Amino acid sequence: MGQNDGRDDERPAHRVTVSPFRIARCQVTNAEFDAFRRATGREKVEFSDATLPVVSVNWFDAVAYCDWLAGQWNLPVRLPTEAEWEFAARGGFPHRIYPWGDELPALQPGRWSDGPEPVGQGEPNGYGLFDMCQNVHEWCGDWYDPAYYATAPTEDPRGPAHGVRRASRGGAWRHHIKFSRCAARSSIPPDFRYADYGFRPVA
Repeated sequence: MGQNDGRDDERPAHRVTVSPFRIARCQVTNAEFDAFRRATGREKVEFSDATLPVVSVNWFDAVAYCDWLAGQWNLPVRLPTEAEWEFAARGGFPHRIYPWGDELPALQPGRWSDGPEPVGQGEPNGYGLFDMCQNVHEWCGDWYDPAYYATAPTEDPRGPAHGVRRASRGGAWRHHIKFSRCAARSSIPPDFRYADYGFRPVA
């Protein structure tokens, strides 16, 4: 986990063990989130394409969706930890910089010109997961601490006990560079909603 030649908050790179878990193959879509909204009586949200990842959801929205999905599936569903997300993004290749290898792909003209793409486009990574490190940022369950790696446990780290920002992972369509490295970390306050923030659940 981490990258020694990355940003300061990605150091030191260190070995981590995570317990078995399941993670959604794709980011949660507008259609999936709309089913949750209708079932729970939440305010209607307008969207143009049911297959696009849901965006402009804050951390609390994402947690509420996971809690609802837990009841539908009869499974303990939640947001991934940073460790689980990074493990999943690497797709079984723990030293890869990106899910697909060590080089940035060439950006095709017109991609992400005015928003995210429908989920599940392109090739999946080694675990069959789509859009890891691209399309939209994904909320994680952890509080964010830039110095956490220096003292983090090596078994199932779940982030610091408190904080003011929640961790997030992955690249997003709004950035000049659309792709992120597997080790790259980001964070925002949990009540913020941005047009490039979505999520995928784990069980």
